Amino acid sequence: MTEHKINPKLEIIKEGWEGNRIIDGEFTNGSTKDKQIMPLDILKWKLSKNPQQEEKKEDNFRLNVVQNSDFTNSDEDMIVWLGHATFFIRLNGVTFITDPVFYNLGFIKRLAGLPCKVSDLQNIDYILLSHGHRDHFDKKSVKELFKNNTRAEALLPLQLGQFFTKNQFPFQEAAWYQKYKTDKQIEVFFMPAKHWNRRGLTDFNKTLWGSFVIRVGDKSIFFAGDTSYGKHFKEIGKVFPHLDYCLMPIGAYKPEYLMKESHLSPTEALQAFKDLGGKTFIPMHYATFDLANEPLGEPVRIIKRERQNFNIRFLDIGEELLLN
Repeated sequence: MTEHKINPKLEIIKEGWEGNRIIDGEFTNGSTKDKQIMPLDILKWKLSKNPQQEEKKEDNFRLNVVQNSDFTNSDEDMIVWLGHATFFIRLNGVTFITDPVFYNLGFIKRLAGLPCKVSDLQNIDYILLSHGHRDHFDKKSVKELFKNNTRAEALLPLQLGQFFTKNQFPFQEAAWYQKYKTDKQIEVFFMPAKHWNRRGLTDFNKTLWGSFVIRVGDKSIFFAGDTSYGKHFKEIGKVFPHLDYCLMPIGAYKPEYLMKESHLSPTEALQAFKDLGGKTFIPMHYATFDLANEPLGEPVRIIKRERQNFNIRFLDIGEELLLN
């Protein structure tokens, strides 16, 4: 059975948009059900030899962490990277945290620390979650944020609200091309991504995934979440031309046969940025965790080779990028 779903309480910003397609209970990227990455596929990958094994072993790249909690009390508009896909953003006095993950991912160790204590992250207005994968939605991290920010609200994809209902945390869910109800000073839109979702063995694509656009007046930020390459980047660029800051994932892309339908490679990320028509490219989703076959520093080296062709701004963890 095929159906389309939206949140009827939220505004739709794309003419003729019926909502996200659901086939037999699963959200999809297109007109057919998405192929699942099975546990056997992961096992096959883990048991196979990495052709870059030696190169990876010799790669000593590590992210630089600037110890800094000042940004939490500042009045300045800014973007601060907290590692992986987690950003602190302030626009027009309204503060956001994206995809909060502050700790190890089970057996996968966090390789770069935080610039401040989690308890320093106060006066947060909105917590943005792009999807339910564990490296983007860590329940412990979310609980700590709500403990220290009792007036915060989570902005979610469709069907991701069960955890928030259970814990009595305020939230909104949106389909693609929907606008959340937020503080009048800012606008937040849920936009497409080409990805998938699963946390357990039986919940494949039961919840949606996507990206965000945050806008205040003529200033805009695009947060890509997790995504592979697709036509959605051009479509987003048509709806929001000249995006000022594009927070783009560049890591976890090898082996290609397994990762290509989930993540962008560095060159694909640059092409996606070009499709968006963005102004400033800010890399993320690399070197905080070791999630794939490529050496930790490889995505950085690839992006830096293309620096002269794009406006690229690498951030240290904890560094303040002021949005003047």
